[in-house]
Amino acid sequence: MEAGRQVFTVDLLERYAAKGHGVITCMAAGNDVIVLGTSKGWVIRHDFGVGHSSDIDLSAGVGRPGEQSIHSVFVDPGGCHCIATVVGNGGADTFYMHAKWTKPRILNKMKGLVVNTVAWNRQQITEASTREVILGTDNGQLHEIAVDEKDKREKYIKFLFELAELPEAFKDLQMETASTSNGTRYYVMAVTPTRLYSFTGIGLLEAVFASYTDRAVHFMELPGDIPNSELHFFIKQRRAIHFAWLSGAGIYHGGLNFGAQHSSPNGDQNFVENKALLDYSKLIEGSGATKPSSLAVSEYHFLLLIGNKVKVVNRISEQIVEELHFDQTSEAASKGILGLCSDASAGLFYTYDQNSIFQVSVNDEGRDMWKVYLDLKVYAQALANCRDPFQRDQVYLEQAEVAFSAKDFVRAASFYAKINYILSFEEITLKFISIGEQDSLRTFLLRKLDNLDKDDKCQITMISTWTTELYLDKINRLLLEDDTTTESRSQEYQSIVKEFRAFLSDSKDVLDEATTMKLLESYGRVDELVYFANLKEQYEIVIHHYIQQGEAKKALEVLQKPSVPVDLQYKFAPELIMLDAYETVESWMITKNLNPRKLIPAMMRYSSEPHAKNETHEVIKYLEYCVHRLQNEDAGAHNLLLSLYAKQEDESSLLRFLQCKFGKGRPNGADFFYDPKYALRLCLKEKRMRACVHIYSMMSMHEEAVALALQVDPELAMAEADKVEDDEDLRKKLWLMVAKHVVEQEKGTKRENIRKAIAFLKETDGLLKIEDILPFFPDFALIDDFKEAICSSLEDYNQQIEKLKEEMNDATHGADNIRNDISALAQRYTVIERDEECGVCRRKILTAGGDHQVRGYSSVGPMAPFYVFPCGHAFHAQCLIAHVTRCTDRTQAELILELQKQLTLLGNEPKENINGGLTRNETITSMITPLDKIRSQLDDAVASECPYCGDLMIREISLPFILPEEALEVASWEIKPQNIVGQKSLYL
Repeated sequence: MEAGRQVFTVDLLERYAAKGHGVITCMAAGNDVIVLGTSKGWVIRHDFGVGHSSDIDLSAGVGRPGEQSIHSVFVDPGGCHCIATVVGNGGADTFYMHAKWTKPRILNKMKGLVVNTVAWNRQQITEASTREVILGTDNGQLHEIAVDEKDKREKYIKFLFELAELPEAFKDLQMETASTSNGTRYYVMAVTPTRLYSFTGIGLLEAVFASYTDRAVHFMELPGDIPNSELHFFIKQRRAIHFAWLSGAGIYHGGLNFGAQHSSPNGDQNFVENKALLDYSKLIEGSGATKPSSLAVSEYHFLLLIGNKVKVVNRISEQIVEELHFDQTSEAASKGILGLCSDASAGLFYTYDQNSIFQVSVNDEGRDMWKVYLDLKVYAQALANCRDPFQRDQVYLEQAEVAFSAKDFVRAASFYAKINYILSFEEITLKFISIGEQDSLRTFLLRKLDNLDKDDKCQITMISTWTTELYLDKINRLLLEDDTTTESRSQEYQSIVKEFRAFLSDSKDVLDEATTMKLLESYGRVDELVYFANLKEQYEIVIHHYIQQGEAKKALEVLQKPSVPVDLQYKFAPELIMLDAYETVESWMITKNLNPRKLIPAMMRYSSEPHAKNETHEVIKYLEYCVHRLQNEDAGAHNLLLSLYAKQEDESSLLRFLQCKFGKGRPNGADFFYDPKYALRLCLKEKRMRACVHIYSMMSMHEEAVALALQVDPELAMAEADKVEDDEDLRKKLWLMVAKHVVEQEKGTKRENIRKAIAFLKETDGLLKIEDILPFFPDFALIDDFKEAICSSLEDYNQQIEKLKEEMNDATHGADNIRNDISALAQRYTVIERDEECGVCRRKILTAGGDHQVRGYSSVGPMAPFYVFPCGHAFHAQCLIAHVTRCTDRTQAELILELQKQLTLLGNEPKENINGGLTRNETITSMITPLDKIRSQLDDAVASECPYCGDLMIREISLPFILPEEALEVASWEIKPQNIVGQKSLYL
């Protein structure tokens, strides 16, 4: 331990702690509470947490005050429960005290038994209840007690166990519990002057110890001579971590694992690990020197009371690191320091003499443990205890130096890579360069990359580039060695190449692209160059390499990646389709958003090459896919497909293409997308006459189509002539062209030719007559040859004349019927009852109605104008107009209002000679005529159907009960207070 940096310090806590009640005989501590026992039977409690102290005379409780001495005192980790044993001439008595009690309670069942040790149940103890507590006595017995503070007495005292083989006093006890699926498991350790016993089991304590009647007790025996045998657990977060037994042979210590599954030979679960014995000879000079009289355990140290000094021994290195001296009074110095005790809850240690209490404080005892473990070469624990990077660097440096000295250079490189401060990067690399260890240097650089911070981009790039060159050098050396053909060398070569590719993949984002590619190229590593280019998404290089190697399929696989620009598809299309047309076209067909127009140069290059007759034309396959499946409308693609069809000997594909309507199923879809003029020129050039006929027809050049069709096939010409349906004259002209051709082409006897011509006329469905084709026959033809045809024609004319006469007679009868209906309509009437009411205002229809006069209507005597419907409903004219206007749609309502306005204006004009030279009667007639017309329009608008029986009533179902224009009127209604009993005025 460095000077001036003491971990353990001693301070006087209380000079006269016994308060005049004799001298201190024993002490216990827990949770900043110290309990003292004195030689006169007093128990003194110092609660330093609240600054309070109290004392209790236990000797008075047995009737002999002043004659009893406190043999032992114990306090729980929480500082609430206390057990003390008084020993005197009258025997021994044991008391229980609670922090809230003013009087102790004697444990009668323990009378006569000297209690040397107490084990508390740290995991389950509370302020109100002790739960299970084990007492160890001077006669080798173990007892269980439990006390609840509210009961003011013990709940029970049970006998648990007694040593039979070697009866000795129990000197110290410790207990730990753990919860399992089967219940609570108890772990108990007890020591006598020569043995350490361990007990364990699941269930009640009584059952656990009862099980040892049938099995042997596990113990460790260390004979020797020591003033006091002690057992201590180090507690961290309420759990025991390790233990120490102060025995005659030394300090027996080890770790505690209360969840271990391995078992000891006798069947007990062994929860002790990493056992060791610290021999006193390492701590005490001379064979007759005094052995420790007391022990305390911290996380990393043992505190040993030897004489009047406390020696601090490191538990790991077993070296004395400090000695603590005490400032005692002259009276107490002769007796020396009596003992040590620890407060696990507060993390403090105490020592005491006859009068005083001393506090031993711990100040960061683990700060130098990394160095302790490092000296012992326990590197993992050393690293776990390092506090800063410089300490870790020293651990890594020592590990690296040890491995370097042992010529384990790869392992040394891994440790050197973790050093950041105490050794520079250049020094480490020179170590490996100087001995020619390229592989170890590469390992160092790789590990260094793993340990560098991501912000050190420049350093990462430089190291990664250097590592790349080292990999390439290693690969090159393996290739140059003579035994590269051997299996081992081949495996090593394949392994290093695989490792190098993995490195390139991991470092693709930090390596400089241009520099790395130059390195790969300079070493001739084409495969790795392509691999790296693929990683950096330099797909052009990758594809170009595969094309050079003739591997079209691999190049197409690269092009299929989503991240590859579509422009590369167009750039490499000419080379790929020439290399492997089938795979290229298949790739195009599964690629989305590909523009066939940009692939035309590649397809034309492929089409210009000669192909076998039976070979599938891949370009035609792709263009058919675009045109029919993708419904591509690009004229270039359609023109190219048409040109390829035209070059085929079989004209059927070309005709099917020309006859296909590509826009079918789409609104306003075009019938074709190719250039018809280009198609016509191409078909004429390739002598595809049927296709030319179709194109002429499609371009509405029917005369040219028929003329060309007559050169190919008269049947085709007839079909073309029949296509014209909307122009009768043109259709007749086309059929005359066909007829002329037929007449002129017929050869044989005259009568046979005439017979064939007459048969042709029947195919025209009456469009041509015999008189139409007579001019095509020679002048010397005899009329007798046409007699039959002429008679047939005259009979047709006669039938048409008779049919027209019948149609004229039917029209005449229809006109007479209409006149009769009009006359009957003027005589139609309806009977109105005297008490008939208006369907809107509910007033009588036939009563005088001055309020119901309507402009433009003349009253019938004193009655107002009204409407009567066949269904029986009647309405005043004004009421019907108002009702229909309100219920109909806005457009109809505006029309009704406009008609009413016009009627009003015409009805107000004077009926006098205002038309110049017209007479009065003529003037009146000219004014009535437009008035009647407007009145008729108004009648049609409002009275076309009954408003209660027609569509208007049906539409009213969806209307609100209160119209928007009526909402303000309803809101103004007032409900009078007298109409609402017991309510205040309510206004809507």
